[in-house]
Amino acid sequence: MTPDAVWAMAARRPVRPFAAVDSAAVGELSELFHQEALSLVRLARFFVDDRDAAEDLVQEAFLRWQRSGSTLRDPSKAPAYLRSIVMNLARDHNRRGLLSLRHQLPAGREVDVDVDTVETDVLRNEAQRAVVEAVRGLPRRQRDCVALRYYQSLGIEEIARTLSISENSVKTHLRRALASLESALGEKP
Repeated sequence: MTPDAVWAMAARRPVRPFAAVDSAAVGELSELFHQEALSLVRLARFFVDDRDAAEDLVQEAFLRWQRSGSTLRDPSKAPAYLRSIVMNLARDHNRRGLLSLRHQLPAGREVDVDVDTVETDVLRNEAQRAVVEAVRGLPRRQRDCVALRYYQSLGIEEIARTLSISENSVKTHLRRALASLESALGEKP
């Protein structure tokens, strides 16, 4: 298709006016962002080692939620919906190789808390990396359940809602994951 043909098609396409901004919806989105954004960035950070990429994934999740927000029947399910979007975006991000966990070592901003000394920092980072690598080696559902349970501190019911699986499945995945982690780490996690 030639550039002239593209311009001609664009010229024939009707221009849609901007929709009126609903200030209540904007306020609701802003409140949801303030409540959930930091938690979602932490969740994304578990799956991608780059903090900037994690923040971008969370922004994209909020954009997708905003686009489909009017179709959500129960607004109280928005946090679970956002978590599932973030997890899917993180998987897609790694699958495309934009920042593969398998090929890139964490560097820079991998710890989001201040530490007292350099020695404590080194020991903590080594222990954290060992646990994170062990968790990342788990099958996908087990890894998702562990991330939501222990990194997001969600209950069984909320994990089931986020992953769209039964509560019994969540319990089974957690039990299997913890057994695998115990074996991989040589101690109880």
